[in-house]
Amino acid sequence: MAELRKDLVTGRWVIIATARGKRPTDFPPDVKENKGKENCPFCTGNETMTPPEIYAIRPNGSAKNTPGWTVRVVPNKYPALGIDFPLTKKGTGIYDQMSGFGAHEVIVESVDHEKTIEDLSTEQIRDVITVCQDRVQDLHKDVRFRYVLLFKNEGPQAGASLSHPHSQMIATPVTPKRVKEELVGAEAYYKQKERCIFCDIVAHEKEVGSRIVYENEHFITYCPFASRFPFEMCLLPKTHEMNFHESRTHVVEMAQCLKATMEKLDGVLNHPQYNYVFHTAPNLFPRRGYWQTIHEDFHWHLEIIPRLTKIAGFEWGTGFYINPVAPEDAAKYLREAEVSV
Repeated sequence: MAELRKDLVTGRWVIIATARGKRPTDFPPDVKENKGKENCPFCTGNETMTPPEIYAIRPNGSAKNTPGWTVRVVPNKYPALGIDFPLTKKGTGIYDQMSGFGAHEVIVESVDHEKTIEDLSTEQIRDVITVCQDRVQDLHKDVRFRYVLLFKNEGPQAGASLSHPHSQMIATPVTPKRVKEELVGAEAYYKQKERCIFCDIVAHEKEVGSRIVYENEHFITYCPFASRFPFEMCLLPKTHEMNFHESRTHVVEMAQCLKATMEKLDGVLNHPQYNYVFHTAPNLFPRRGYWQTIHEDFHWHLEIIPRLTKIAGFEWGTGFYINPVAPEDAAKYLREAEVSV
């Protein structure tokens, strides 16, 4: 029997269609595209195939744009937004318009063409996380950037054009609508209860237990109560932290939690394609009335979305999502999967 569930943060409704209940084996794996190392711009030895690097970890002190790196950041060759454009705003009749100002960077996570994030060691994932944090922090120095979104597309159905392990970040001159919905919901909850909504969710999920996938001392992954998609997960710190790029005290534990979470997803769903997206606080700067309680009310988190179902007319027309797998069932499958960490 189907039921409707409401997301506590955004107020979005989701239909959990339990009558359509599916098991992990009901989602066949998609075939991933692999262009081969010789044509891959992210493989070591092919550094000249990318724009000049912005940042890299080079343990042996090798020169820029040469082999010897372990994690490398380069501008996207086909950027959605460009940092060389001036930021201009104007009205076009009743409409608002801005220039295509922004930044679009690629984080090459490993020299190994065949590995995915869960295949990397905890130490390698720690380095990837640290590089991402450094890049977000650096982009925040430019007050024209209101938001920096860090995300990963795994597989062609998730939007990836290259199979080499990588993630991306895009800095925008506006705060994205989906992020703003969370910011508004978190602020409203705090004004009513003087507590962080995400901290309350973590406490409740730990008490209930049925939706928890994995946890260590400092981080937790669970399937949201109002999951939009089958096997959707959320990873976040147990203690209150507003900004992902400032979450550095327990970065090894963060890497461990991410590795375990992705190993479970990979094992249960047989190498699924997916997206994951970091939602963190926007770039804060002095402005009257701008998110007055955000340090207390917002809590960074990582949303992990396997690409198992399609968004169709009902979803587009209503903003509802139909999820054929109850999050409690998804969490049970994931929780019971063995991991290496």
